[in-house]
Amino acid sequence: MAKIAFIGLGVMGYPMAGHLKAKGGHDVTVYNRTATKAESWVKQHGGRSAATPADAARDADFVFTCVGNDDDLRSVTIGPDGVLAGMKAGAVLIDNTTASAEVARELYEAAKARGCDFIDAPVSGGQAGAENGVLTVMCGGDEAVFERARPVIDAYARMVGLMGPAGAGQLTKMVNQICIAGLVQGLAEGIHFGKKAGLDIEKVIEVISKGAAGSWQMENRYKTMNQGKYDFGFAVDWMRKDLDIVLSEARRNGAALPVTALVDQFYGEVQKLGGKRWDTSSLLARLEK
Repeated sequence: MAKIAFIGLGVMGYPMAGHLKAKGGHDVTVYNRTATKAESWVKQHGGRSAATPADAARDADFVFTCVGNDDDLRSVTIGPDGVLAGMKAGAVLIDNTTASAEVARELYEAAKARGCDFIDAPVSGGQAGAENGVLTVMCGGDEAVFERARPVIDAYARMVGLMGPAGAGQLTKMVNQICIAGLVQGLAEGIHFGKKAGLDIEKVIEVISKGAAGSWQMENRYKTMNQGKYDFGFAVDWMRKDLDIVLSEARRNGAALPVTALVDQFYGEVQKLGGKRWDTSSLLARLEK
């Protein structure tokens, strides 16, 4: 059993922290900007809540963060009330936020300066993956530190891999989002075309999902897309945040991402349709408006 702090109890962090307590059997202290959320978590799972990130991290062996973006991440890690101010020497900071590779490298250096270690560990699998403890976790950092952290991360994951040095986890998550963006747009266009052609979409997907066109998105989203329902996963606002990180990194490294840039614009159109909180499969809605 390890002593753990978990910072950020959103739709992902809340169940992930729960798995660390229930499945991992760890001693968990939580912090959330909205204190009532932390109180609810403690009532459901046990453990303790803390008044600040630094207080939550004090004496912890592993400190997890799962917040919104780079700025949120800096606010809970750096400064007098950030986790690094409370972490003991030798403790490991594990960040599950989808953020930039730049901030991951920054926190790696900041942790090292405090005598601590850092792993960037963004996740894929959505809210359902978090609730079921079957997330895919892409890590960046030192191999020896990763090996220490992996058995703890396993509590909420089905796949955990070390991708390279600090920042490599975030870069891998960017690859993940690039692939998803193209897949969802292709699926949206396929369903749209099938409807215009007068085909039975249920029958079409039943056949093509067993061939080369098959994907997780097709298996899990085509029915709700066909029904015009978009309340089943990762929100458009968050996808645009992720794609902004991707496109910023591409400008730095020289990668050409024409499809990703186009799909990002399409998501902007979905936002204008009122779909900021719709799930990412709502690309179909802009084709059917």
